[in-house]
Amino acid sequence: MPTLTYRDKIAVLDLGEDENRFSPEFLLEVDRALDTVLAEGAHALITTASGKFYSNGLDLDWLSAHGDRAEWYVAQVQSLLARLLTLPVPTAAALPGHAFGAGAMLALAHDWRVMRADRGYFCFPEADIHIPFSRGMAALIQTKLTPKSAIASMTTGRRFGGPDALAHDLVDAIADADNLTDQAMALLAPLGAKDQATLGAIKTTMFADAVTALTNP
Repeated sequence: MPTLTYRDKIAVLDLGEDENRFSPEFLLEVDRALDTVLAEGAHALITTASGKFYSNGLDLDWLSAHGDRAEWYVAQVQSLLARLLTLPVPTAAALPGHAFGAGAMLALAHDWRVMRADRGYFCFPEADIHIPFSRGMAALIQTKLTPKSAIASMTTGRRFGGPDALAHDLVDAIADADNLTDQAMALLAPLGAKDQATLGAIKTTMFADAVTALTNP
């Protein structure tokens, strides 16, 4: 499950060491961690993971066992994506391994992304697993990517390794495994502290259409 630590004034949220799928418990724990980050006045947030996955996205096993709660579940996932998209501190995702589906969307909801250069894939598999994007999820992706990158990633099911993801602007930097968090720190530390109310208002305005689509499924 997610664990929160700090490097100086920058919060580092480790999503876990397994596939880090979005079970209801996982979503709740991440949401609580974000509450703590804001309450404790962190200057910025890095999310990462300990295993070969950043996140494999939706918990399809839970969803298949609780089909009657599918609408509620998708709303919880999209609420977290909207919250991270507008979080009132600078954010970076440090991807040590695979980011698939909603896990890749979680990474995109950050301000910046650093991906491991030699291992792991960034992938939206929806076209190959017969799961259309929700309106909110599509809006999030299209808000963060150019039309060319959105077509290349959303309609193909293609698995992008680190250099390929960088070339398609899915991530902002690549690094070796030992330097992922340091690279994310290098993006965030120079920014210093930002006023949460001001930055939150800026992000809410910037991403208003995506937030509306995510929070009104």
